[in-house]
Amino acid sequence: METLLNATDVRKDWGHFIDTVVRVRPQFVKRNRDTFVAVSSEHLRILLASYRFKLEVVQEEDGSFSGSLDVLDLVANASTIENLKDELAHQMVEYANEYEDDFGLYFNAPNRRAHAPYVMNILLQDTVSDVAALINA
Repeated sequence: METLLNATDVRKDWGHFIDTVVRVRPQFVKRNRDTFVAVSSEHLRILLASYRFKLEVVQEEDGSFSGSLDVLDLVANASTIENLKDELAHQMVEYANEYEDDFGLYFNAPNRRAHAPYVMNILLQDTVSDVAALINA
């Protein structure tokens, strides 16, 4: 990788590094044996845009709607599909925050590792309504 930057050089010109990440492109950095990518939130939104959720809905006998998401193990029941999406969006935010708080545990759990890009996409959203918009019903 020819664009791999040395961490020492990055540290020497931190402001320029940040400006490049935010305004130009992601940057790849090597520190000792570790390599990481610095990416702006705008670029990350685009990279994660396809990580959306499909909602499976069933109308109950009482007229309410129950639904589950295809990726995350979340279910809810509400009086309308919009209310169902809102309830699930709240649960998604709660789960994403738990995942972020204990990232090492969740990411290293085989049944949760694939959730990482979905969780990152949830965390990038500004509001619960934006999270609800990630759900395709």
